Amino acid sequence: MTPAAATVHHRLRRLGRALLAAATVALAACSPAYQPPLMVGANTWIGYEPLFLAREQGWLDGHNLRLVELASSSQTMDALRAGQLDLAGLTLDEVLTLQQEGVPLVAIWVLNVSNGADAVVARKRVPDLQALLGQRIGVEQTALGAFVLDAALRQAGLRSDEVRIVALPIDEHLGAWRSGQVDALVTFDPIRQALLQEGGHDLFDSRAMPDQIVDVLVARPSALQCCSARIAALLAGQQRALRHLQTQPQAAQAQIAQRLGLQPQDIARSLAHVELPNAHANTLLLRGPEPALARSAEHLGQLMQERGLLAAAPHGAQLFDARFTPSDRP
Repeated sequence: MTPAAATVHHRLRRLGRALLAAATVALAACSPAYQPPLMVGANTWIGYEPLFLAREQGWLDGHNLRLVELASSSQTMDALRAGQLDLAGLTLDEVLTLQQEGVPLVAIWVLNVSNGADAVVARKRVPDLQALLGQRIGVEQTALGAFVLDAALRQAGLRSDEVRIVALPIDEHLGAWRSGQVDALVTFDPIRQALLQEGGHDLFDSRAMPDQIVDVLVARPSALQCCSARIAALLAGQQRALRHLQTQPQAAQAQIAQRLGLQPQDIARSLAHVELPNAHANTLLLRGPEPALARSAEHLGQLMQERGLLAAAPHGAQLFDARFTPSDRP
């Protein structure tokens, strides 16, 4: 090869390497940046099952969402505190507790309203609320557990120091019942249904606390900023699951029962004790200058403050973001 030819060959090789490097950079620029999955947490509770039903049906596929089931609401709250979740299902009192702690959250959707699914379940030898005097009552150490127990004891005319409170995470309720550690439990479906099957009976339930036990989907502001489309897909899947429960109740209840290890009739009974708001109902609850749920939150916050569960009452309108509800304009 002549010196001139060698020079040309060398330059062509350099040009080829430069073009390859440029093509690699261009390809990387055109490729979508990696987005980690949006982490959505919820504990086992009948009011959250439409989310899991949507996942099982494949209605959340392709949206980069990861639905994580936790053993208790206490674990859900801890995961939110640690920044491990982007969205989560919580009761409204738990939202107020976390917001008071400084965890950045807003409620974006009402998942359910308890209408009997939260209860104090006792053994047959404890015939009524007054008979709880001196008995062992298992309860999760959450604001909700304290709230339900407080309401039940007030109705019975008992003080908290007149019963024996046993702190139990929700995932230990059934085992504590079966081993005889407790005489009664402050619990909720589906655990409540299992206890009723094993001889327990309701002494008190959330029908005596209308509109006070509300479960909402909360989101971090960072998730709202980056991932509104994915959150909208999650809510669309949940609403599709609600329609599936209405139009094909036997098939949907059987699928939920299989996931939870229960019988379909247990799921039907549990669902009868919760309200599952659709998109229109969420609009009524969350939109407007004075949303209905904001008033409920303020009332709940005042009750929690009176009972030492909150340091200050919340400003209801600041707790919610209604961007995912259908517009109420014609």
